[in-house]
Amino acid sequence: MDNNKNIVPLQDFDWEGYEAGIVGEASDRSEAEKSYDATLARVQEDEVVEGTVVSIGKREVAVSIQGKSDGIISANEFRYNADLKVGDTVEVYVESREDKKGQLVLSHKKARAAKSWERVNQALENKEVVKGYIKCRTKGGMIVDVFGIEAFLPGSQIDVKPIRDYDVFVDKTMEFQIVKINQEFRNVVVSHKALIEAELEAQKQEIMSKLEKGQVLEGTVKNITSYGVFIDLGGVDGLVHITDLSWSRVTDPREVVELDQKLNVVILDFDEQKKRIALGLKQLTPHPWDALSEDLKVGDKVHGKVVVMTDYGAFVEVAPGVEGLIHVSEMSWSQHLRSANDFLKVGDEVDAVILTLDRTARKMSLGIKQLKDDPWKDIETRYPLGSRHTAKVRNFTNFGVFVELEEGVDGLVHISDLSWTKKIKHPSEFTKVGESMDVIVLEIDTDNRRLSLGHKQLEENPWDQFESVFTEGSVHEGTIVEMMDKGAVVQLEYGVEGFATPKHLVKEDGSHAQLEEKLPFKVLEFNKDSKRIIVSHSRTFEDPAREAARQEKRAARKATAPKREAAPAVQNQAAGQTLGDLDALAALKEQMQKDE
Repeated sequence: MDNNKNIVPLQDFDWEGYEAGIVGEASDRSEAEKSYDATLARVQEDEVVEGTVVSIGKREVAVSIQGKSDGIISANEFRYNADLKVGDTVEVYVESREDKKGQLVLSHKKARAAKSWERVNQALENKEVVKGYIKCRTKGGMIVDVFGIEAFLPGSQIDVKPIRDYDVFVDKTMEFQIVKINQEFRNVVVSHKALIEAELEAQKQEIMSKLEKGQVLEGTVKNITSYGVFIDLGGVDGLVHITDLSWSRVTDPREVVELDQKLNVVILDFDEQKKRIALGLKQLTPHPWDALSEDLKVGDKVHGKVVVMTDYGAFVEVAPGVEGLIHVSEMSWSQHLRSANDFLKVGDEVDAVILTLDRTARKMSLGIKQLKDDPWKDIETRYPLGSRHTAKVRNFTNFGVFVELEEGVDGLVHISDLSWTKKIKHPSEFTKVGESMDVIVLEIDTDNRRLSLGHKQLEENPWDQFESVFTEGSVHEGTIVEMMDKGAVVQLEYGVEGFATPKHLVKEDGSHAQLEEKLPFKVLEFNKDSKRIIVSHSRTFEDPAREAARQEKRAARKATAPKREAAPAVQNQAAGQTLGDLDALAALKEQMQKDE
């Protein structure tokens, strides 16, 4: 305790010099101040000078300029340079020689910006490799700090392979090549891909020179498209077409492979000029047809799954990679032209019969109708002549109606066999597709697998009775139902139609009969065989008028010449007797000739 009382502080100790690292005599202090001032005198504000990194902290970087003065710079200004270390020379911009605290104020960012545009243009001209700091994502790519300038890095220029996650590149420092500058707007575009393409091109040339057809290589799934899979073979890409992925049909390549999967592929073909390589995956496994049972033969029944549908048929996979075609004509005994989609759909499991089998061509045709009995096998027993049935209307032609009695058994009802009385221009006037129709079998054509059917024959022919009703000269009430240039169709009793020419449609007042007008009509002609009735309205009043005029003329002749008729009567009588005598003589002569 007593010793401490004897300690006295130095009265002339230079504490400020001690803090500044200058401790010594007054003369030494004076020399140091002069040296320091000389250093500051050489550094001008708003000037870019070189400095040396003396320390690196989490938030600040200390930089010494001219070997004497130190300044503190925010560490954020060096984010683009992840390799910064103590002793590195960096450019700094002198903002102030001394702030309020006497601190030298420097900026690395402003130093870079001062010469950035000049450096960027020089780098483009010399194709230099520059470092850049990826600051953030933007639409279509990334923003990169290059020499303090915000440059654009398109997503397609990040790497030679497609990028699935852009965020992993944020806050990274990478090497770039400046590929484009817009001087007017001062826009800069950079590329990382350009740096590795030259190297990859050399690798590709080396790989392509060693390729051989049939060679098996290991690759990585790089990209999957609807038409195939791109495989990275270590610097060069090849394509496995969707048809070469599997012996079975593939609708989506993702069913077989996945991204970044490593697998072996075989080289099918390649083009050195176009850098195209065709690869195969299924070729590394035996063809399924080679493993097909030798016992399988035509006529055997197989089970399979529909994998593809077309209008003309269905492809059925009966074993992995082994398909057979069921043509639409082998799906049903029916003769109707129909689409295969009416019978089957993708995913259906079916039983079928092998119709043809070609192991060399690796083709197989199948049938499913063969699993059912042919309906025409005993057609004459099940559909004898004259038998009556109910059929379904399938379609029309101008000459008749095609109907289906059952699947595979079709028939035609001719338009003339639809109705006894109604004149039908087109079958659609009589029935509709899908409706039922009662028919009678008229004829069986086994060779063409078709029946001739009738509908009107289900009833007796009413024209036999019409012959006594519509006698020539008889008058009937009728309605005009159709007007044509050649005349009009007239609806008579019992559903019978007649026809009247234009001159027979003139009415008593001189006007012409109109559509839907109801008038009396006189039968001029009745033809049962052709089922034709010719009628006239005009004759209903013209014939009575002519008959009345005829009667008047007869009456007038009788009134004016009654005596002159007697003499001719006597003469006619004599003439009659003479003729009678001649007849008697002729008969006598004939009798005598017979006796002889």
